[in-house]
Amino acid sequence: MTEPPRPPGAGDSGAPPPEPTPPSAPYGSPSAGEPPTAPLSGAPAGGGYPPPGGYPPPPGGQPPSGGYPPPGGYPPPGGYPPPGGGYPGGGAYGPPTGYANNDEKTWALVAHFGGALGVIVGGGLLGWVAPLISLMTRGQQSPTVRAHAVAALNFQITWAIAGLLGWVLTLVTCGILFFVPMLVWLVPLIFGIIGGVKANDGMLYRYPMSYSFTK
Repeated sequence: MTEPPRPPGAGDSGAPPPEPTPPSAPYGSPSAGEPPTAPLSGAPAGGGYPPPGGYPPPPGGQPPSGGYPPPGGYPPPGGYPPPGGGYPGGGAYGPPTGYANNDEKTWALVAHFGGALGVIVGGGLLGWVAPLISLMTRGQQSPTVRAHAVAALNFQITWAIAGLLGWVLTLVTCGILFFVPMLVWLVPLIFGIIGGVKANDGMLYRYPMSYSFTK
């Protein structure tokens, strides 16, 4: 009995025909396996996802800058105390700003308030006495007292001259212009008190309408 003809290309090696390839399993089935997991950026060696609660803070115990408290924490309410041992207690802050000690403040007040008092006592003619005493007593040792005394002295001398002219004008007019010395008398009185108030706050008052007789 004759053998049927073989298809073209078939050899006589005797090897069995190749087995058919089974169809691929769909993704996600148990036979397909799990896809490889790529490690996240900054994750610890070995890959995987971050643990619950996130990663621990960086070494050193300090959080990164930007929105976090600075090293050492925030300052206490009201700020830090000034250097040199904290704030003074009991309200003892010393003399006001602008004076080295209380003696300077006293003589500055004498120059201004004393000038206003001299206007009252001397009828507008003796307001320059107290500033002159302050200048001669303490003005040579303290530039601050000298500045206050000179400002008050120049102003009071200017208006003492004006007051003297007012009295002369009253005598010449036989009392008709008696109100002129009174008006002149009020100006150094009011501004002398203002200068004393400013000096009490530690400020040098610049008198208006004053001629610089001394510097």
